[in-house]
Amino acid sequence: METIGYIHTAFPEKFGIPRQSGLVDDLRARVVLVPPYADPNAVRGLEGFSHVWLIWGFDVPPREGAAFSPTVRPPRLGGEERVGVFASRSPFRPNALGLSCVRLVAVETGDAGAELVVAGADLRDGTAIFDIKPYVPLTDCRADAVGGFTEEREWVRLQVDVPLEVAADLRERLGEQDYAGLMGVLAEDPRPAYQHDVGRVYGLSFAGVEVRFTVDDTAGVLHVLA
Repeated sequence: METIGYIHTAFPEKFGIPRQSGLVDDLRARVVLVPPYADPNAVRGLEGFSHVWLIWGFDVPPREGAAFSPTVRPPRLGGEERVGVFASRSPFRPNALGLSCVRLVAVETGDAGAELVVAGADLRDGTAIFDIKPYVPLTDCRADAVGGFTEEREWVRLQVDVPLEVAADLRERLGEQDYAGLMGVLAEDPRPAYQHDVGRVYGLSFAGVEVRFTVDDTAGVLHVLA
């Protein structure tokens, strides 16, 4: 496959990336197409769609000598129960391909080529994009769809507590749009499903800023420290 472009997001590493696309709509990202796919004609008419599908590659190094595993432990089940790899969105699959539905904010074209501004992406900064397809509501939205094991547990959002002075500092360093995106990321609980250590201080890299926080699971509150 040919890489048609790269996405630039606020996440330099895996930790903190939303578990699914669309969970944090305040997150902004930019898909930068590369020649010859950066030709503005390649995105002609795309501005008429509200959402697009991104087909991309997981940045997963091959496990030397590792045989195909038919089952994985999805975070949605706490990282403890196994399901078939084809019943999951795990990066450890025969072909490390990802699929994300994102909101199309803008299509920008010019002398430099074509770029897309999108919202709600769940990709690491610099991820290779292999294809872009428009989201078609008539066929892509199924009102009677069933979500399997993903519906067995309620999606829980945390309350985010940020001291006023810390909030002011983050707003100044990030800007309002990225600050809103960060709050959405924290509310989704960025911790690994298997790692809920009482009193542990976690660190999250976001848009060039290091954010430290703890979580009170009993109260359902995430406390930002700095």
